[in-house]
Amino acid sequence: MPQVPLTQFELQYLRELIGAEQLTAKKAQQYAQQATNPQLRDLLQQMAARSTQASQQLIAMLQ
Repeated sequence: MPQVPLTQFELQYLRELIGAEQLTAKKAQQYAQQATNPQLRDLLQQMAARSTQASQQLIAMLQ
């Protein structure tokens, strides 16, 4: 199936989503490093990993 080109609006939206996911991953990792509760640290590390994965998937959509 041929890929339909994205509009400028869609490209801008994807860029914003990528930025938001990357920021979420960065913040979650920072908070995880500061967390003293092991369960909270694990949860934040999982959140960081999911956000990193989501941003990578979005970037793949642009290629």
